[in-house]
Amino acid sequence: MADDKTRVLLVCMGNICRSPTAEGVLRERLRQRHDADRVELDSAGTHGFHIGKAPDPRAQEAARRRGIDISDLRARQVDWSDYEVFDLILAMDAANAEILQADCPPEHAEKIGMFLDYAAGRSEREVPDPYFGGERGFEYVLDLIQEASDGLIDALRRRGG
Repeated sequence: MADDKTRVLLVCMGNICRSPTAEGVLRERLRQRHDADRVELDSAGTHGFHIGKAPDPRAQEAARRRGIDISDLRARQVDWSDYEVFDLILAMDAANAEILQADCPPEHAEKIGMFLDYAAGRSEREVPDPYFGGERGFEYVLDLIQEASDGLIDALRRRGG
């Protein structure tokens, strides 16, 4: 890993819907804005339900409709070393943020935040889990993730990362 890159970890529960979608969208937005070489991305889940599995087919299809391919991503669980390695650890919802805070060594607690805090003008603080819903839920999640991704990139540019 290059020391000059900002490392961002995106976290949901199982790492098959929200966090891999966020990783794929953010990766594409960074590429479009010519910032891909400045940020290192990964995603993970707080639970190990789906380790090694590809993103949910519905998440893949929704992303594909927007020109984003997340089929190469594989689910993994947050690891103890992630707290040291990553500069920002962004949760999709409060429940997963609480799990991260509980497991995180105190010296790294300031790295944990909410992904949607970067979506300017949004009152929502959580990206809802679309797993048990229909197609519209995946589209809504993508809308939220795209807004937060743009805001995060702007914030990283402001802080020089």
